[in-house]
Amino acid sequence: MERFQQSLQALRQLGNLAAVGRSGGSLDKIADLVDSFLDTPQMEQCLDRFRALPGGAAMLDERYPPLQPDLERLAQMPPGSLGHSYATLIRRFNYDAEFFRPRPVDTEGRWLTQRIATTHDIHHVVSGFGTTEEGESGVLAITATQIGFPAYVSLNQAAQLSIYRFQLPRYPAMSRAISHGTSIGFTAAALCTARWEEGWDWSVQDWRQRLGLVNPADHECYGLVLT
Repeated sequence: MERFQQSLQALRQLGNLAAVGRSGGSLDKIADLVDSFLDTPQMEQCLDRFRALPGGAAMLDERYPPLQPDLERLAQMPPGSLGHSYATLIRRFNYDAEFFRPRPVDTEGRWLTQRIATTHDIHHVVSGFGTTEEGESGVLAITATQIGFPAYVSLNQAAQLSIYRFQLPRYPAMSRAISHGTSIGFTAAALCTARWEEGWDWSVQDWRQRLGLVNPADHECYGLVLT
């Protein structure tokens, strides 16, 4: 029976992954994929890896609040600070700072899912990955490497396969971006356990130094440009 249930879950996840592709990366379809991994062995392993990180267990146990940014306040911070850079990203691309699907945080899996969803764009700023498909895959690769967040693992596997099969000229940039994110994941401290809200006024460069993030993607073809 357990094997049967896992097979059904896998089929639903493949269906959700296909729906993401058909929709061109719809945030709602991505949220469906993310939620399909709740209460799965993959999420349990992800939670174990998160809890084992420095500071991870404390964040889980206290249910550290999901991000709720005040863009007006952050935009007034000094240029180069994390807060100002984050607000610039959100406004430059006309993003909704609360794009994520509202979820209760009554379980560890839901809390981690919501924390990762709400801090996604901060990871772009700190790592230097842009918002192209290659940049998105690069930034997802960091968390996929550091804790094996299931939806991010699946999205990057699908992106590589799809581009290699149907858009071969784009494959070198995609594979480089994912490799770059994987390298950051192996060498830097975990971005998913950072308490960004306690250091909005720190410069992006300060954050990178604290995290040991020495090879940001700013100057790559898939890098983030905010100036």
